[in-house]
Amino acid sequence: METTKLEPNQELLERRKQAGHISKDTEKKRHQEGKLTAKERIEKLVDPGSFVELDRFTVHQATHFGMERKKAVGDGVITGQATIDGRPVYLFAHDATFLGGALGQAFARKVCKIMDLALQAGVPVIGLNESGGARIQEGVASLAGYADIFYRNVQASGVVPQISAIYGSCAGGAVYSPAVTDFTLMVRDKGFMFITGPEVVKAVTGEEVTFEELGGALVHNTKSGVAQLLADNEENSFFLIRKLLSYLPSNNLDSPPALPVTGDEIPTGLKELDNFVPADTTKPYDMHEVITRIFDRGEFFEIAPHHAANIITGFARLDGQVVALVANQPKVLAGTLDIDASVKAARFIRFCDAFNIPLITFVDVPGYLPGKNLEHNGIIRHGAKLLYAYCEATVPKLTVITRKAYGGAFDVMGSKNVGGDLNLAWPTAEIAVMGADGAVKILYRKELETADKGRAQELSAQYKARFNNPYIAAELGYVDDVCLPSETRDILIKALSVQQNKRAKRPARKHGNIPL
Repeated sequence: METTKLEPNQELLERRKQAGHISKDTEKKRHQEGKLTAKERIEKLVDPGSFVELDRFTVHQATHFGMERKKAVGDGVITGQATIDGRPVYLFAHDATFLGGALGQAFARKVCKIMDLALQAGVPVIGLNESGGARIQEGVASLAGYADIFYRNVQASGVVPQISAIYGSCAGGAVYSPAVTDFTLMVRDKGFMFITGPEVVKAVTGEEVTFEELGGALVHNTKSGVAQLLADNEENSFFLIRKLLSYLPSNNLDSPPALPVTGDEIPTGLKELDNFVPADTTKPYDMHEVITRIFDRGEFFEIAPHHAANIITGFARLDGQVVALVANQPKVLAGTLDIDASVKAARFIRFCDAFNIPLITFVDVPGYLPGKNLEHNGIIRHGAKLLYAYCEATVPKLTVITRKAYGGAFDVMGSKNVGGDLNLAWPTAEIAVMGADGAVKILYRKELETADKGRAQELSAQYKARFNNPYIAAELGYVDDVCLPSETRDILIKALSVQQNKRAKRPARKHGNIPL
């Protein structure tokens, strides 16, 4: 038979159909479960028509137990490049319809290739995860494949942003890789992460636990802090990933993406801030309402909103420029710092410092949370992580003290002495070693043993009048200025414009030793 030029083209088209092919029944079943296919996830996340698939014809070469009869073109993962809002990314999507998305040697090589390309090009890496972990049939080769990915996760850390989304059950190596990335998103009621699943837990410990109880999206967004974003469904996850990327530079040499200033940035309610903080220092208020009155259009993209809510972290824009916010939340535990809050904020600060995102800190903190349980669980060590992160950060650091700034927490939360570039205080600020009542009990302990209650109240009032204000700190240069709350936005904009090209010298060293 005479060969024509059309036949090779037909062969190519047929092979493309086979690559990542899923039967209609399988596709229908996934849709009934509320899940998309790997290809559908990519198509819905990226700009239309921008995805360029790589290694689509890959098949495993393993001859391990039973694998010679189990082959799929693509080997259970789709990899490639695309754009999101016009910006290039590399990404991979696990195909759970082939061996549950389990990773083998060829699978790992595909993922490693796009990670290498992303690092070389200086663009983000996004992983859409749904995998049972290492492919048992391929033995140590699959374990080595995961180690190759872990190594690249670490090499890329602080160089290009890495984002992981969890769409189904992920176990073993399929959770360690996301844990090393910068941000992890999980889909409510669908995404699960655990080292070993419920069946293994029962076999080893005798404990019966459901998927949701062991490693559901709510567990990891609220209790463990493993995940920072919670999506209501897959469609919502794509919106959140795109939104997150809109605040991030493509790599550690780029600046965050600024928006043009049009005059519509000024939020409403600036004047309301002048009387916003309650006169009663024991009365809480919502720091979110302070944030939305200061930053562009009142918009704030919160990171880890469901975990350690006594501290707030997230991204906003100030006159079009991306900034990172860390703020105590008086509504939760009075804004005190505990273990989870310290670790959450420290990790966020270190990410922002690595990617040139200026830090703005809002302070209303009575101190570190006391207690035997906290001490036994290492609040000293964990609290020191936050201190370390602030001291280590070389990006512009602007701090606003809205009310309480007591004790060591004053030092930690972006003070001048840990490298704050501009430190403001509102007239309602109280900067002291501790609150008045506690200070009086210590300073006048002997006198109060025989004095009546009125004397204690008198001494407390004297202490408040003398120390619970921002002016002593201002006199000594520990805050740069005391300003009206309604002036805060304008002052921050001016300070950021000057400090945006900040260069800080650090001692030559391999790396520091953060108290992990």
